[in-house]
Amino acid sequence: MNRISNLVVKKPKLIILISLLLLIPTLVSYIFTNINYDILTYLPSHLDSVKGEKILEEDFNAGSMTIVLVRTVTDNGGKVSSNTVVKLKNQISEIDHVYNVLWADNLIDSSVPGDILPDDIKNVFYSGDAEYTMMFVSYDDTASSKDVIKAVEKIKKILPDDCYLSGISAMNADTKEMTDRESPIYIAIAVVLAIATMMLTMDSFVTPFILVGVIGIAVVYNLGTNFLTGISYITQSIAAILQLGVTVDYSIFLVNRYNEERRHSATKEEAMSRALNGSFTSLAGSSLTTLFGFLALCFMQLTLGMNIGIVMAKGVIIGVLSVLIILPAFLLVFDDAINRHKHKPFTPNFGRLVAFVTKRKKSFAVLFLIIIIPSLILSMNVKQNYNLNADLPEDSVTAQGTALLKEKFNMTTSHFIIVDDSIPASKLVKMEGEIQNVKGVSSMLAYDMFVGTSIPDSIVPDDVISVVKQNGRQVMLVNSIYEASTDECNS
Repeated sequence: MNRISNLVVKKPKLIILISLLLLIPTLVSYIFTNINYDILTYLPSHLDSVKGEKILEEDFNAGSMTIVLVRTVTDNGGKVSSNTVVKLKNQISEIDHVYNVLWADNLIDSSVPGDILPDDIKNVFYSGDAEYTMMFVSYDDTASSKDVIKAVEKIKKILPDDCYLSGISAMNADTKEMTDRESPIYIAIAVVLAIATMMLTMDSFVTPFILVGVIGIAVVYNLGTNFLTGISYITQSIAAILQLGVTVDYSIFLVNRYNEERRHSATKEEAMSRALNGSFTSLAGSSLTTLFGFLALCFMQLTLGMNIGIVMAKGVIIGVLSVLIILPAFLLVFDDAINRHKHKPFTPNFGRLVAFVTKRKKSFAVLFLIIIIPSLILSMNVKQNYNLNADLPEDSVTAQGTALLKEKFNMTTSHFIIVDDSIPASKLVKMEGEIQNVKGVSSMLAYDMFVGTSIPDSIVPDDVISVVKQNGRQVMLVNSIYEASTDECNS
């Protein structure tokens, strides 16, 4: 540590210059870092649902699906023609990376009015009051890819009023839009609050800005070094705030130690050298505890934990190095400005409170032990939410679309079932009937339900077969009235 401290106190301006120059490549790499908005990709690969998702993506291009809800009744009570819906469908089909759009006209001629469609078709594609119809859009890439998210954004732009989206791809697009818009806001709030708090508790108006500035450099370094592995949107959202909260403690500790050493040192350089050597052991011990805490997340089967753990562990290391190398350089260079803007800390005197607690230490110890009991009971009964749709604002296109699906189609969640195409049609029809009788199933879309068991595939249009049959497998769509991630839905 002596070599590092000697280098810092001898070349502070050089260290500042290098630290600022390093921001350029890290900012560039951060811009090109892949941000994953699909949390499902972090599930373990051995799960049946993940295996099914892989088949949907590779064979059916249905791993990323969007449901488009189109209003078929005008404000004055008129009807929107099927040809108008087909025109919208064709517009969506022409968007880059849209693989297929499935609507009623894939199964029956669009000239047939919705009112006289066969019940099996009408119940799937039209709401009970015929106010809305829905089409299914699939893409040629995964739900979290930038191309699919851009395609969803283009679909939003061409949709008429009172039309909505639902599905994992639409949810990812809304999540990206919301995260990109709100992340800078709450990071700015955290920075302002941190600076305001430190101004009250520290003895200079300049020091808080230096501390936050150095931590900001460390945050950019951390986010910019995720270029090769990518980062989840959840990690991206919390990384800067967590790193600020963790690193600011180390920074304050070093500043306080430096101020103490100034009273017993002839020069500021000598004081900083002593402060670095004296605080290194404490900072290393404290940071290692935090580091291993984050690394423990890497043992989660849900690999989102590994993503968060690695990024935050890296953030701790970068933060400590910044405190030990970059922060001292800034403190030395701006020492005169710090001293010119000294003030008395505005923190209240806690002496009476400390004396009060100390005199009654046994009573407070018993009190806190008693509080643990109801706290444990309450923590065990905290309701956990795994439904990502529930986290979106109610006024978002996806949230409104999901609400409409529930209200108009009695449909809240969609499930895909993949079966071997060699299974006899009679057995499939029997299975489909049993599935439809399962409590909570509102509707079902399957090949045999519309084509029939006696019609050979050779006379069925290819655009119909390609949607439901690929590589010896057949896919069925089952809609449920239960919300995702609930006990009713899982059972």
